[in-house]
Amino acid sequence: MKPTAQKHDSSLPTARKIRRACSNELYRTAKRLKLWVSKEKLDQAENLYFKKVAVNLLWIHEHKSNRKLLADWWDENVSAEIAELWETDRAKLSEAFRESFGG
Repeated sequence: MKPTAQKHDSSLPTARKIRRACSNELYRTAKRLKLWVSKEKLDQAENLYFKKVAVNLLWIHEHKSNRKLLADWWDENVSAEIAELWETDRAKLSEAFRESFGG
């Protein structure tokens, strides 16, 4: 394999990297919403998001360079439960996620 091909053929992320990414994305989303979220609810949302990512890891890794598609996946699979947990409007949550995530 050529060195450039190796650079682009990355392995699956570790659980730690996934958890940190989920945490950062949710933190940025809450910040864009201008919404205070308690530590407990933020942790619950992070665990929920982490589990959903872990279940769909192969698909997410396969489409890692398509932020719009990943944001669409988040809207369909994660946003409703987090909106309910954070007691906020799902449409506003999705919009804030897209702004912070870049999708």
